[in-house]
Amino acid sequence: MPKHTKKNMKPLNKPRKQLSPLQKKLMISHKKHHTAKHMQEMRKMMKKGFCFEQAHNRTMKSVGK
Repeated sequence: MPKHTKKNMKPLNKPRKQLSPLQKKLMISHKKHHTAKHMQEMRKMMKKGFCFEQAHNRTMKSVGK
């Protein structure tokens, strides 16, 4: 099982004040399929240091689509 899919996930990256240009680009295309609440939670987690996939998986479990 890959490291980032374990039950107790830890951030892969360091916390940051804003998203990287690549993360912003991914979020724009991701926005079409998910609610504002989902997107807000993902943005918050990515700023804490979680990668896109980690943030998405955890948000889907807590907030949903």
